[in-house]
Amino acid sequence: MAGQYYEGVGRRKAATARVRLFPGGTGSLLINDKDGSDYLPRPGDVDILLEPLTHVGQVRSFDITVHVNGGGISGQRDAILLGIARALVKMDPELKGQLREKDYMTRDARAKERKKPGLKRARKAPTYTKR
Repeated sequence: MAGQYYEGVGRRKAATARVRLFPGGTGSLLINDKDGSDYLPRPGDVDILLEPLTHVGQVRSFDITVHVNGGGISGQRDAILLGIARALVKMDPELKGQLREKDYMTRDARAKERKKPGLKRARKAPTYTKR
């Protein structure tokens, strides 16, 4: 896969994804040099991350390569989804409103809350004992 491509970066929780869309492709999806369905084995994950392409009606128009690291499966999937949406907007800025109405352009800012001193986790307190 060489030639012209459109790149978008997506982030979610601790995951970061660099997505490249190659126009005129067959619809192949490579994530970290593996097939998309091999990298994300849970049923429906690949369908979810391709939703921005489905929404604009260009599912099989691109070959997609992704380099993703950090986080877990769901965080990586959502980071890839945001990266695809951003790459689509770089290709055609007119799609931004269409993708925004379905919330594909919004970075989900929720992340793990930090641990506080004196607590076991962010909010869980040690068990109270009277004696």
